Amino acid sequence: MTSVTDDLRLAAEFAPASYEDWRKLVDGVLKGAAFEKLVTKTYDGLKIDPIYPRAKGATPVAGRAAAMPWQIMQRIDHPDAVMANTQALHDLQNGATGLSLVFAGANGAHGFGLEPAAQAIDKVLDGVFIDAGISIELQVGPQWRMAALHIAEHVKRRGLSPAACNIRFGIDPIGAAAVWGSSACTWPEIVPAVTGAIKGLAASGFKGPFAVADGRVVHGAGGSEVQELAFVLATGVAYLRALEGAGVALEDAQGMIYARLGADADQFLTLAKFRALRLLWARIEQACGLAPKPIFIAAETAWRMLTQRDAYVNMLRATMATFAAGLGGANAITVLPHTQAVGLPDPFARRVARNTQLVLLEESNLAKVSDPAAGSGGIETLTQQLCEAAWRLFQEIESTGGVFAALEQSLIQRQAAATRALREANIAKRKEVLTGATEFPNLHEADVAVLTAKPVALAPSAAAKLTFDAMAPMRLAAPFEALRDRSDQALKDNGARPKIFLANLGTPADFTARATFAKSFFETGGIEAVDTQETDPAALAAAFKASGAALACLCSSDKIYALEASAAAAALQTIGAQYIYLAGRPGEQEAALRAAGVGEFIFAGGDALATLREAWRRMEAK
Repeated sequence: MTSVTDDLRLAAEFAPASYEDWRKLVDGVLKGAAFEKLVTKTYDGLKIDPIYPRAKGATPVAGRAAAMPWQIMQRIDHPDAVMANTQALHDLQNGATGLSLVFAGANGAHGFGLEPAAQAIDKVLDGVFIDAGISIELQVGPQWRMAALHIAEHVKRRGLSPAACNIRFGIDPIGAAAVWGSSACTWPEIVPAVTGAIKGLAASGFKGPFAVADGRVVHGAGGSEVQELAFVLATGVAYLRALEGAGVALEDAQGMIYARLGADADQFLTLAKFRALRLLWARIEQACGLAPKPIFIAAETAWRMLTQRDAYVNMLRATMATFAAGLGGANAITVLPHTQAVGLPDPFARRVARNTQLVLLEESNLAKVSDPAAGSGGIETLTQQLCEAAWRLFQEIESTGGVFAALEQSLIQRQAAATRALREANIAKRKEVLTGATEFPNLHEADVAVLTAKPVALAPSAAAKLTFDAMAPMRLAAPFEALRDRSDQALKDNGARPKIFLANLGTPADFTARATFAKSFFETGGIEAVDTQETDPAALAAAFKASGAALACLCSSDKIYALEASAAAAALQTIGAQYIYLAGRPGEQEAALRAAGVGEFIFAGGDALATLREAWRRMEAK
C-alpha cells in the first residue's frame, strides 16, 4: 500500500537532476564563455562557485539547543540613566528578552553610552528583574573593571542570588586596547587583573561567562571574515591561558569565555562565519584536552554597513544580518536600530530593531530547525574554507607571541587595514552598493528622527604605557555622506545645491539609460542633476545658462555621440561650462571628444568618489 508521504513527495513527478545536468544548463546560458566567469572571491580570496552539489554526509554544527530561540537583546546606551531605565523597561515589556548595557567608551559605543558608576547603574536597572530569566550583557571598554564591579555590587545591594542572574560581563581589555590603540598596562600586568576579576565574580556565585573575545573589533575596522575569526580565536585562547595560569581548571575556564561577532548583510558569508567559529573553537577545546561544548556566541548587526542617508534601508540590512546570524546559530542577537548612525535612536527605531527579531522568531520560526544550512554544498564549502584560512591566520598570530603581541607589532591592524582599503576602493567604484548612499540617492529625503542627547566620549588615557595602531570602527558610506553633508550646508547657506546640467542628446530612447546613470552618479555626491533635451547647440547653451549649473554632462548613445557630442560640448564650453563630463566610455571617439571640450568620462566601474571629490574642488575653486 502506498503511503500518503510517498504520494506527496516533493517533486516526485520530475526526473532527478544531477550536478552535471545543472552545469549543462549553465553552459548553455554562457554560450561558450568560461564557467569561471561566474566564480567570485571573498576579501580573503576564498572562491565561491555559482552552483554546488549537496554535501553528503554533513552533520549539523552543534550550537543552540534544539528549537531554542536566540536571546533578543536590546541595546541600552542613553547617557541619561533615568531615560535608559525607561527604555529598558519598555523593551522588556514588549518582547526583548535581554539588555545589552553599552558603557561610554565601549568598543561599540558609537558616541553614546552609560556611565560606569554605581549610582547610574542602580538607576538603569531599577525595576528590572535581573534574576527572573532576563539576560544582561555588558559592553565595556577601558573601564571594564569598574563596570563589572558595580554590576556585581548592584546585585548584592538588591539581595539577589548571583547564580540566578544571567549576566555576561564582557571583560575584554584586549579588544579595548585594539580599538583605542593604547594600553595603560602590559599584557603581563593585565593578566592578574583579568583573572582576579573573573575569579572574584565566580567566587561570589556568578555563573558567567565573564570574558569575551570580540570579533567586532576587526569587523568594525573593515577587516575580513577570516581576520575576525582568527582574532576571536587568539583572544579567546589568551584569556583561556591566563585563567589556567591563575589556577583555574580548564574545565571551569571553558565556560568563562564567550564570543561576539559582527553580522552583516552578506547572508551566506555571515551564516558560514558563525558556523565556522563553533567548529574552530571546538578544535581549540580538543587541543586543550577538553570535551567540546558549544561556545556562547553573541551577535550584533554591523556598524560598518549602516548609512545615514536613506536610513530606512538599514532595516533591510539588519533583517538580512539577523536572519544569517540566527540560522548560523547565534545565542543572542543585538540589532542596531536603523538610525544609529544618525544619532541616538528614538522609540520607533528601537521598536523596529526589537520587532525585526520578533518577526523572524515568532512568525518565521527560524529557530525551530537547528543548523538548517547543514548539507548545503555552498555553505558547507564556505564554512570549511573559512575554518582552514582562519586557523592558518590564528597560528600566525600565535607565532608572534599571541594576540596582544600581534597588536603591539600592528600585525592584526595592518591586515585589517589592507582589507579595509580594498573595501573602500570597491565602494568608491560602486562595485559594492550601499543603496541610498552610493546608488539611488534621494537629495530631497526627509530627516529621520533621533533623540536629543549629548554625545559621550572618553578621553584617551594619559597613562598609556603602550601605543600602537588603533582599530577604530568605520562606516563604508561615510566618504559619500561627507559630500552629501557639504551639499546640505550649501543649500542652507545659499538656498540651492551645486548643480550639474545633463545635456540629453537625441530621443529618450537614446539618452534615458545614461542620463539615469549620470543623475545617480552625481547626486550620490550631493550635486543636483538638472535635465534637459535640446538637440540644437544654441538652445542647449541657453538651457545650460538658465540652469545655474557650473558643470555639464553629455548623455546619449554612442551613435548620437558620434553625430552630436562634439558640437554640444563646444557650445557648452563657449557659454561658460566650467567642466564637461560625458556618460559612457569614449572608445575611438576619445580624442575628438576631448578636443571638443569633454574633460572626463563617467562609467560603471570608474572611481566615482574621486571624480565627485574633484568636481567639488572645481566648483569651490571657482
